[in-house]
Amino acid sequence: MKKSFLVFVVLLLFAVSTAISVVVWWNSAMKAPSSDSSKTRFLITKGMSAGEIAKKLEGEGLIKSELAFRIYVQINDLSKNIPAGEYDISKNLDLKGVISALLGGPSEVWVTIPEGLRREEIAKKLVLALGLTLDEAKLFEGEFLRYSAGLEGYLFPDTYLFPKDVAAEKVVARLNEVFGTRAGEISSNQVILASLIERETKGNQEKPVVAGIILKRLSADWPLQIDATVQYAVGSVDDWWPILTREDLEINSPYNSYKNQGFPPTPIANPGLASINAAKKPEESDYWFYLHDSSGQIHYAATLEEHNENISKYLGK
Repeated sequence: MKKSFLVFVVLLLFAVSTAISVVVWWNSAMKAPSSDSSKTRFLITKGMSAGEIAKKLEGEGLIKSELAFRIYVQINDLSKNIPAGEYDISKNLDLKGVISALLGGPSEVWVTIPEGLRREEIAKKLVLALGLTLDEAKLFEGEFLRYSAGLEGYLFPDTYLFPKDVAAEKVVARLNEVFGTRAGEISSNQVILASLIERETKGNQEKPVVAGIILKRLSADWPLQIDATVQYAVGSVDDWWPILTREDLEINSPYNSYKNQGFPPTPIANPGLASINAAKKPEESDYWFYLHDSSGQIHYAATLEEHNENISKYLGK
């Protein structure tokens, strides 16, 4: 009996000692790692887990314990509430203060601009990503379109980090600057061609072949007959890339490549690097025609007869 009681006392003392140690550790881990009040820039990239954020915070001296951060976030179910972006955090914040700063949102946010958008669509993507109010959005979109006038095709699609209060003029300058860096030496006609390729293709592998077909039609003085050019002419805020009607194909516009020979007067969208490279290095082939079936698979044809057969077979027309 005495032996059992002794074991119980030992276990109880061990449990109490452990509990005290945990409390002491927790209280220490919750404290600020430094008295330094200067701001440190902390970047959370898209897709980072709470564990990765915790490890980075500890590594940069912004919290005392990666484990304490993970426990606090897990207990309070906050792991999905921390947005990606760039933050300004002081080392004199305790753990709760750091988490509060993260939950308050970043000072700079990630904005992803997909390939193949026109200027108006890019402006809308930016407005949503920056979290602007209706009045702010209206002003920003107007400024963006004003400063990007004449730059359709020269706004590089990529993922950017922008301050929430960034001016539209600076965004346009940044997108255009990155285009110049990534595209390198490129002619205006190659940019137009790249924009056509971007809208006309589904995958990177087909881009050089389609580029070659477009250029071959151009050299033969054929109308390019590219739907995307007409979509650019008739598109509106309700649908920038509408399904075309027979009436649309008759529109009197320099962008109507069914009625006009040659390239449209300007790019019709903002191409990505794969389309730009295809415009610079088109692939020669025997093909003159192409179409995509309902699954997005491309089908080429060397003759009009073959093309009509593909239309009947894959589009049911």
